[in-house]
Amino acid sequence: MHLEHLARTIHDIVRENNVKDLELIVGRGASVNDIDIQNDDKFTPLHWASHAGSLECMHWLLWQSANMDAPTPKGWTPAHIAAIRGHDACVQALINNNVNINTRDRRNQTCLHMACSHGNSFVVHTLLRGGADLNYQDVNGWTPVFTAAYHGRLGCLQMLVKWGAKLSDVDNEGNTPAHLAAMEGHLPCLKFIISVTRDIPALLGARNDQGDTPKSLAEQFFKESCCKYLDALEWEQDHPEQAENLAFPAHVAAYNGDLEHVKLLIEQGVVNINERDEHGATLAHKAAGQGHLEILQWLIENGATIDLTSESGETPKDVARRYGQLACLKILGGGAEKGDGTQHGHANDSKRSSEHKRLTPKEEERRRAKTKLDDLLKQIDIAKKNFRQLGGHLDEDEQREALEKETHKKFHDYDRQLEYVRVEREKLQAELDECRKEIIHLTNILRSYEDRTVYVQQRPPSRTRSHKTKKTSSVVNKPRRVEKQTGVVFVRRNSLNS
Repeated sequence: MHLEHLARTIHDIVRENNVKDLELIVGRGASVNDIDIQNDDKFTPLHWASHAGSLECMHWLLWQSANMDAPTPKGWTPAHIAAIRGHDACVQALINNNVNINTRDRRNQTCLHMACSHGNSFVVHTLLRGGADLNYQDVNGWTPVFTAAYHGRLGCLQMLVKWGAKLSDVDNEGNTPAHLAAMEGHLPCLKFIISVTRDIPALLGARNDQGDTPKSLAEQFFKESCCKYLDALEWEQDHPEQAENLAFPAHVAAYNGDLEHVKLLIEQGVVNINERDEHGATLAHKAAGQGHLEILQWLIENGATIDLTSESGETPKDVARRYGQLACLKILGGGAEKGDGTQHGHANDSKRSSEHKRLTPKEEERRRAKTKLDDLLKQIDIAKKNFRQLGGHLDEDEQREALEKETHKKFHDYDRQLEYVRVEREKLQAELDECRKEIIHLTNILRSYEDRTVYVQQRPPSRTRSHKTKKTSSVVNKPRRVEKQTGVVFVRRNSLNS
C-alpha cells in the first residue's frame, strides 16, 4: 500500500480532487505544469482538474500560477476540456482568473463551439456572460450556432439566438444552420430556426454551393419528419388564403391571447375544448406556441387533453419547447461583459506613458506599493469567488444578509404603520361623512323655518280682520235666530273670559 501511495502522480491526485496530497507532492518537487506522458492527449494537472471537475484542486493550481493556456496536441486548453465535460463551475473559475476563453484549437474551434457541440447550455451561458465571441468561425466556416444546429442542441441554439447569433450566415459550402438541421434530421432545431425567421420563403428557398435547399437535403438523407414538416410549410406558403381558417374562431382567439373569447366559446358550447383545426392543432397548441400562460392554464384546469398531437406529430409541450416558451413548458410538464480587452488596453497605454516619465525614488516606491496592493486585492477577490463557489459564506455576506433582513423588517414596520394610518383615516372619513349629513339635515330644517317665518310676515292684515268680523257676526246672528223661534230674550254678558 505504501508503494502504491508513492507511485501516485500529481495527475492521479488531481483526478481524485485531493488537495492535501496535492500540496504534499508539489512540496516534494512536482511541477504544477507537469505533462502526463501516459495520456495520449498530454494533459497537464489543470487539464485533468477540468476533465474531472476537481474544483478545489483547480483553485489551488490557479493560486500556484498553473498555465491556463497550455494546449494539448489537439490544441485544447483547460477551458476547452471544461466546456466539453460541462463543468460550469470550472469554466467560471477559469474566467475569474482572466483566462482567454476565445482561444482556438487546431480546428479553430473555441470553447463556445465545444460547449454547443456537446449540448452544455449552462456552460454556453457562462461563456457568453464571460465575453465569448459569437462570430468566430472554425475551419468549416461554422460559428457556434452552426455547431448547435448540426448536433441538434436546441437549448444551446435558443441561447445563442437570444444573445444575437445570426441564422442567415453561411459556411464555406454555402449552408445555413437550417441546411444543417434538415440534413441531420433535427426537427425541433429546424422548427425553431423557421419560427424566429422573418422571411420564411427566402429561408426555405436558400441554396448552398451544390444547389441544395434544406428540403432537398432532408430528402437526400431520408429525414422523413423534416420532409413532412417542410412540405406542410411550403403548402401554407403557396396557399395563404387557407393558411388562417376563420372557421376556427377559438384557435384564432387562443393564438391572439384572447382568454375571454375562448371562455365564451367553450362555456356556451360553441366549440369543444379539444377541437382541432385543419392541421390537427388544438387550442393548447396555439396557446403554448405563443406563450399565453393564462389561456393554457385555464384549458388544463377545465380538462383539456395536453397529449394530443398535430399532423406534424407535435404535442403542446413540443410546440412550447420549439418556441422557447419555458413557462408554458413547465406547466405542461417539460422539464447569461464585454469590454475587458479595451479596459486592459487603456491600462497598458497608461502604464507605457507613465514609464516614459521620470519618477523620483519616492514615487517609484509608491508605484511599486500600489501595484502590489492591486495584485493582492485582485487575489483576495479571486479567493472570495473561489470560497463562494465551494459553498462558503463570508462575514461580509452575513453582514449583507443581516442588513437586508433589517431593511426588510423596517419596510414591514412601515407597511404596518401605513395600514394603521389608513384605517384611522377611513374612520375619520366616515365621521366626516356623518357630520356632513347632519349639517345638511340641520341646514334643511333651518331653511324650512325661515320659509315659514317669511310667509307669516308677508300675510296681509286686512284679510285677518275681515275674517274675524265675519266670525263675530255669525256668532251674534245665532242668538237672534233663536230669539225669533223661541220668543225669549237672551242678554249677553261681557266678562273677562269672553
